[in-house]
Amino acid sequence: MRAGATYNWIHRVWYEDAPSGWILLPLSGLYWLILGVRKFLYDSGIFKTHNAEIPVVVVGNITAGGTGKTPTVLWLVEQLRARGFAPGIVSRGYGGSKADTSMRVEVDTDAAVAGDEPVLLARRGLCPVVVDPNRVRAATMLAEDGADVVIADDGLQHYRLARDYEICVIDGTRGLGNRRLLPAGPLRESVQRLDDVEQVLVNGVLQYGEQAQTTAEQNAISFELVATEACRLNGSLARPIGRFSGTTVHAVAAIGNPRRFFDLLRLHGIQVIEHEFPDHAALSRTDLEFGDEFEVFMTEKDAVKLGRGVGDKFWYVPVELTMDPVEAAPLLEQIESRLRARRK
Repeated sequence: MRAGATYNWIHRVWYEDAPSGWILLPLSGLYWLILGVRKFLYDSGIFKTHNAEIPVVVVGNITAGGTGKTPTVLWLVEQLRARGFAPGIVSRGYGGSKADTSMRVEVDTDAAVAGDEPVLLARRGLCPVVVDPNRVRAATMLAEDGADVVIADDGLQHYRLARDYEICVIDGTRGLGNRRLLPAGPLRESVQRLDDVEQVLVNGVLQYGEQAQTTAEQNAISFELVATEACRLNGSLARPIGRFSGTTVHAVAAIGNPRRFFDLLRLHGIQVIEHEFPDHAALSRTDLEFGDEFEVFMTEKDAVKLGRGVGDKFWYVPVELTMDPVEAAPLLEQIESRLRARRK
């Protein structure tokens, strides 16, 4: 089965509950067993959990694919900084050639080395960022660099690092799919894991099927990702995204849920020619040549891989997380209280 056909089949199994997915259930059973053994080893103390010198907030998900974690991390960095904290970010660094080692990420670090998300986090967050599969070691480095709180990007399943607050992000459009574990479904952990986190956030509006909702889902807080401008990769111009309404563009996305980016552009009246790539794909300039003069739009995460040495027709679209202040205030107060209690 070709890669594209495999992806489409998996999508039908996970999110449309295609009957052919039953052949994957034995593998999901094996995955469930592995999860259970791993949890027992941590709960019994055979596998050790390590406390960092500074408090830790984890932002993660329980599904495969993108949910909006990166914008959530950036929003949290901004909010904590406004409350007097000096946050630093730990990332696994998927897609980078040095993802198996420890390194500090700067705004000019090569995304091919550190991974696309860490470079984006360093540029937008303007705070210390460390890439390391050993998140305990990374947290120590952040403390040495002056951070007083760690934000662990995509660390929900990394139990070796103790955490003071957990946030799980769910894609509102995809939800939890068929609610089965990998590979028969998109879940990295069971739905019951949501009961253990302090807060569930939903990117958009959660669309439920006929399955029962958990208490955590019922108490979830929604947010939106908003785009107001498009920026040339070469840095020569930023333009209100509404100015592109009625135009046709090539839209490139190598993220967990490319359709969300395509729909975002269409929301602004842009006609989209879709180009999907695997999440974290190492895009090259030749991948962006389509033999015509249409503008080429991409996500900010994809833009960091390409650098500024491109023509004027290449644009990226930054997004910002927006949340109802009435709902955001108690969430942030709870996080702040938890962090300050740990520091005493």
